[in-house]
Amino acid sequence: MTHLDIAHQRLLNQQIAQTTFTQPAELVAWLGAVQSQDYAGAKWALGLRLQGVADDDIEHAFTAGAILRTHVMRPTWHFVAPADIRWLLALTAPRVNALNAYYYRKLELDQALFTRSNAALIKALQGGKQLMREELRTVLQQASIATDDLLRCSLIIMRAELDGIICSGARRGKQFTYALLDERAPHAKPLERDAALAELARRYYTSHGPATLKDFVWWSGLTTADARSGLETVKAQLIHEVRDGQTYWFSAATPPANVPTPTAYLLPNYDEYTVGYSDRSAIFDAADTKNVVLGYVIVINGRVVGTWKRTLKQPVVVETHAFTPLTEAEGRAVAVAAQQYAAFLGLPVVLA
Repeated sequence: MTHLDIAHQRLLNQQIAQTTFTQPAELVAWLGAVQSQDYAGAKWALGLRLQGVADDDIEHAFTAGAILRTHVMRPTWHFVAPADIRWLLALTAPRVNALNAYYYRKLELDQALFTRSNAALIKALQGGKQLMREELRTVLQQASIATDDLLRCSLIIMRAELDGIICSGARRGKQFTYALLDERAPHAKPLERDAALAELARRYYTSHGPATLKDFVWWSGLTTADARSGLETVKAQLIHEVRDGQTYWFSAATPPANVPTPTAYLLPNYDEYTVGYSDRSAIFDAADTKNVVLGYVIVINGRVVGTWKRTLKQPVVVETHAFTPLTEAEGRAVAVAAQQYAAFLGLPVVLA
């Protein structure tokens, strides 16, 4: 198995090269979770993996609560499916809290305070209310909880997410709101811990494979012992190959890596194709690492070959920078990818 084989299999398993999914919730469940601190970029990450879906369609799914956005796994926002949110939080929130522990101590945030802050948030949001962060800050202040320090306020709200109290509500204009998780995902069920470890491993290796144990540890934020336990439970459902001393696991149902050449994709920052692995050598050269930084990248035939940026106006201006000159055919493939992005936005595009 070559680096190119790994890259092509990932394109297929991540639903980039081909997809049967038409609904954002189905795709998010397939991937397990989708990093989404850049909300506009994360919407495009879903859009390029779905058939016939526009930006407005994903916004509607988010508004309706078909996909949720919360802090889970690594301490950043992810899209998750409502049915998965409780077992994902139960499994990964302790790890995020451990990473936040220094700041909890520094800012005098303890369990007694979190109990008070969670109670105040529940009281303010119950009955289907959805409030913006600044409004939650006022709620906390009225409960005599200091929030003048913005980091302190952010950590209190994040802790409420990690405790399964709140999650994303619908946007109000361009502003995000929070709602009670019990009301936003009333049917979400927990899993026993071992079952949750196995399910997360199965989702990851099926949707992100070929991938190593270290890749899964990075993506999930779990300890190596827990990640290995999950893999051991499901490895009979997977196949593996060894390259350079590393064992790569992936689904036995993975289709043959037959990606047309050249095919280009314009990926957003923090896309699962780049961020979902600790070792990214299969998709770009070490010499180009400084140019990538998990930003907006151009992928051709599975490899990162450059970066791009967009100016959102009419028309959308897409500027590209290739690490090395592209062939004429590659340039046409990038133009096709830019048109796909413009179609997702419902706007004309100019490629610069």
